[in-house]
Amino acid sequence: MNPIKFTIDGIRIEATAGQTIMEAADAAGIYIPRLCAHPELKPYGSCRVCTVLVNGRPQSSCTQPASDGLVVENNSEQTQHIRRDIIEMLFVEGNHYCMFCEKSGNCELQAIAYRFGITAPKFALQFPAQNVDATHPDIFIDRNRCILCARCVRASRDIDGKNVFQFLGRGAKRHLGINSDANLKNSNIDVTDRAIGICPVGALLPKRVGFHTAVGQRLYDIEPIGTAIERRRSAEPA
Repeated sequence: MNPIKFTIDGIRIEATAGQTIMEAADAAGIYIPRLCAHPELKPYGSCRVCTVLVNGRPQSSCTQPASDGLVVENNSEQTQHIRRDIIEMLFVEGNHYCMFCEKSGNCELQAIAYRFGITAPKFALQFPAQNVDATHPDIFIDRNRCILCARCVRASRDIDGKNVFQFLGRGAKRHLGINSDANLKNSNIDVTDRAIGICPVGALLPKRVGFHTAVGQRLYDIEPIGTAIERRRSAEPA
């Protein structure tokens, strides 16, 4: 079968049947920012941080299939503006105290904000009242940091086979629920579940491991987010 051919920012890309734009871009060493997307999970398209322009129209690159002749804009002024606004809204709609968060330096939301040069959001902070559940002996859930990406929902269902997490409520009242009428302690979650480690922010964390990695040695202290993907392109022969 002939490969699918299209362009991203004028660069010719080849994809195989069934690949999304993001998957083809990753293989070609082109980084598209994302938060809900993860290689272990099926595409979901909730965060929209991966928005690209496909033939002039905004699309989520993690769900949009690659096809012949597409003209994709990844780093245009319009796509950067869309992504920046989404990232800033994620900050103001939660309570992200990065300097106190155990995930700082390993947090994908924080790392993407740094990549976009965001030091303070232009939107008004909402300071929503959120719940923290530390009843479990090995895990705590801090909904102040949750960005509703559904990674834990999908990982618990599709990888762990437990269905511990689901979203409850609508609109501004939407929040992460658990499969227990009481609290996290009474759910069937385990600290070894993939749903815990796959969280991109500090909403789900194991206890007694915070700040074990020194400042300067954390994942995104060492290199900016997306560098590993971009390195694939630089390694290609000229």
